[in-house]
Amino acid sequence: MAAPAALNNGIRSARHDIVVMMDGDTVFEPDTVGRLVQPFADPSVGAVAGNAKVGNRSTLIGAWQHIEYVMGFNLDRRMYDLLRCMPTIPGAIGAFRREAVLRAGGTSEDTLAEDTDITIALHREGWRVVYEEHARAWTEAPRSLRQLWSQRHRWSYGTMQALWKHRKSLTDKGPSGRFGRVGMPLVVLFQIVTPVFAPLIDVFTAYSMLFVDFEAALLAWLAVLGVQLVCAAYAFRLDREKYRYLLMMPLQQFAYRQMMYLVLIHSCVTALTGGRLRWQKLKRTGEVGMPPGTGG
Repeated sequence: MAAPAALNNGIRSARHDIVVMMDGDTVFEPDTVGRLVQPFADPSVGAVAGNAKVGNRSTLIGAWQHIEYVMGFNLDRRMYDLLRCMPTIPGAIGAFRREAVLRAGGTSEDTLAEDTDITIALHREGWRVVYEEHARAWTEAPRSLRQLWSQRHRWSYGTMQALWKHRKSLTDKGPSGRFGRVGMPLVVLFQIVTPVFAPLIDVFTAYSMLFVDFEAALLAWLAVLGVQLVCAAYAFRLDREKYRYLLMMPLQQFAYRQMMYLVLIHSCVTALTGGRLRWQKLKRTGEVGMPPGTGG
């Protein structure tokens, strides 16, 4: 997505009722736009989130992000869609009703997560935000741990900014208050509170293995991993993805997940200390294209 000011200018000058947005490093399948705009047949729908896929998944870090996108993002979006409290239209693929965006005040530079900010603003204006899983886009994920850290730090910090900006949604009445009553508590619980305290579980597990009962602690850890694998397999089935990537999931739990915890903790410290985070553009290669055989 472009800068908020440029986006607003483009939306105001648009000649059609529906505006489709995408990132510069993203490729749409041939039928993506058609599928993305279909939900707007319902006049209460103000925005539609598409299904973002990791295109450069051939590397280890790309495969880890692929698992995260399928399980952590798109499975979550299905849940939020059912609960009618979608928190974010991804910058890689989304469509907006022009009238809805203008009534919500347009995109803002108040946060580093302008996609989350405008999505919550649409909820507060009483619009529905839905998920269209068949509208797929292939995007380029960060190729290095440094780039990944930078991206996720911005995402986490920007999300916190957006939640704080819209904290009054907790007291909004009627349909426009649904996000505050349902969505915001879920986002705070699952995207901030739980991940921040999750490392303590790993510490207690390691302590139990070393000083209490190694076999019982190991069995408990394997049981948790088993549940995660089942959930991941279900998510991969819904997205019609190949299961072979799940072989990397145990290693992902040791390395990648810990890094995501540290990123979130870093973001929380930045927010609590009043630190300022500037927009940091990621280096892109333009290597992502649409995989052969996709899109009909």
